[in-house]
Amino acid sequence: MFQLRAILPALVLVACPLHGGSRGDPDVLLGDGQQRYRWISGWLRVPGEADLGNTHGSIVSDSHGRIYFNTDTEQAVQVYTREGEFVRAFGADLKGGVHGMCIVQEKDGEFLYLVHHARGIWRKMTLDGEVVLESGAPEASGLYAKPDQFHPTSIAVVPDGDLFVADGYGLSWVHQYDHAGKYVRSFGGPGSEPSQMNCPHGLLIDKRAEPYTLLVADRENHRIQVFDLEGKLVSIITGMFRRPCSVQEHDGYLAVPDLAGRVTILDRKNELVVHLGDNPDESQRANNGVAREQWKDGVFIAPHSAHWDSAGDLYVMDWNYLGRINKLARVRESKTPAK
Repeated sequence: MFQLRAILPALVLVACPLHGGSRGDPDVLLGDGQQRYRWISGWLRVPGEADLGNTHGSIVSDSHGRIYFNTDTEQAVQVYTREGEFVRAFGADLKGGVHGMCIVQEKDGEFLYLVHHARGIWRKMTLDGEVVLESGAPEASGLYAKPDQFHPTSIAVVPDGDLFVADGYGLSWVHQYDHAGKYVRSFGGPGSEPSQMNCPHGLLIDKRAEPYTLLVADRENHRIQVFDLEGKLVSIITGMFRRPCSVQEHDGYLAVPDLAGRVTILDRKNELVVHLGDNPDESQRANNGVAREQWKDGVFIAPHSAHWDSAGDLYVMDWNYLGRINKLARVRESKTPAK
């Protein structure tokens, strides 16, 4: 049910030395053409402990360029500058399960939406952590015999419009609500046939389409499904993914972090541009327990989330017990001056 909560106090942490990624060759380059990046080693300055803690969530940014990501610690939502400087953290009551997030600019300001897979809830919050709205299992759907069957993994919001919640770790339905949080409909459901889902792990409102569509990272069916905003299947993107976790968009391109060791970039036609950081070691792919000494610049382990900032730099979260947030700086092609 919906309820208002008091503001969650931000946690004040003490800064520690430069940390946040493996160190190595500063000139590791990935990709090609407009999707060419330089791997930035050690860009993140993590406060307090040497390790972030398990990174099993997502990455988003606000209108000021600040980067937000999740850990399974009491610092469940952490905020940094683009340069890797710590700003604040909040969400002590969300320890151990924040999974999907999005930041949406609405008429009343910017809001952070998130889901908690372990507690079976989704929230709308201010950027400082004040809870505006919270809801649990959609009882009105008639799909849940018990509330604890609901384990959401992602949330996507049309600004000042409907919102969609994916029950990726539960019963594989996508639930639609109006902007006040009232249940509208459900679609998907478990299976492998078109419009059915096997772990709808990530969602994105695709504003490239007119009208908007909803992209669903149907992870264990190895595809992305495209729905209209009434839950009707439009198309399926397949053949390029191992275990797609989520989808993000920037400048017409899509970034699809793939748990099995790479990030896939698609163009406006949803055609393959490049696979970034593909891990040749199959034993490391989708492996949460890869130790720090085995990390390599330019190689991903288990990409769980990817996000472009306004400048086109790409941030990638590896699912890792120590916490790994990678930054890839966009390499701009220099233009030869006219003679």
